[in-house]
Amino acid sequence: MNSPVVRQVQQLQSSQPSQDGNAVKIRRIHDFGGGLDPFLMLDELGSERADDYIGGFPPHPHRGMQTLTYVIHGGLTHEDHLGHTSTIHAGDAQWMHTGRGIIHSEMPLTDQQGLHAFQLWINLAASEKMSAPTYRDVRSHEMPRLSNPGDVQGGSELVAIGGHWQRSDGESITGPLDALAGKSNLAHARLDANSELILDIETPTLLVYVFAGELDVGETRVPAGQLAQLGDGNRLALSSVEGAEALLLAGTPHNEPIAHYGPFVMNHQHELDQAVQDYRDGTFVDGTT
Repeated sequence: MNSPVVRQVQQLQSSQPSQDGNAVKIRRIHDFGGGLDPFLMLDELGSERADDYIGGFPPHPHRGMQTLTYVIHGGLTHEDHLGHTSTIHAGDAQWMHTGRGIIHSEMPLTDQQGLHAFQLWINLAASEKMSAPTYRDVRSHEMPRLSNPGDVQGGSELVAIGGHWQRSDGESITGPLDALAGKSNLAHARLDANSELILDIETPTLLVYVFAGELDVGETRVPAGQLAQLGDGNRLALSSVEGAEALLLAGTPHNEPIAHYGPFVMNHQHELDQAVQDYRDGTFVDGTT
């Protein structure tokens, strides 16, 4: 590896209140113009009030991208037209490759702390958009961890959900989700007060979404609810004075045109028109609507 060059924050983007599904309240960051390529959208679901999310996401279609859902508290039950049924709880994840078309639902569960979860949309390359759909869930115990005990004040931990992650001392882990579009990586970083986490990573796209506390990303302090987009380099330096948690997203851009309409993400408008027509005329998923 070349001499360490710490990657610095180039841009900050705030999550915005929104709602989706059956009036589920969320906070959302999205860019369908390619600014986060290969990523498209990150939704944070978080509330102690059941009325904010209990309506869930009734059956709806998708085409042309992948979804990855990760639960902090509570849970979600997934069902789809392929016959997959699965419930994930705190620390678990579910991944869906929508390909040419899938119809699914996600219904929330709660625990003593309510519901707190994330859903990430990852764009598929043009060559994969009409591939066969599939689904997989991953349990918390399947996700490897990199622990950095630190001193008496605490330490840090990286939970690898997907992709390869390497600490600056050379120790590395690989998450169980190994078919993420755009060679994507996803991890959950936890830092105790007065701790740090230093990773070696050269992936072109690198994003850090802070969802608890405040995190120093390179030379920039990033509060909760902010997505940091990092510039060039080969090292990610994270530290926190009071403690923080964040999602780390890394990937390789497709550098292809993006056409988006609701649950469909294609490359051109005529492909979106075809997706809508397929759904309306009953040919979207092998004759099932």
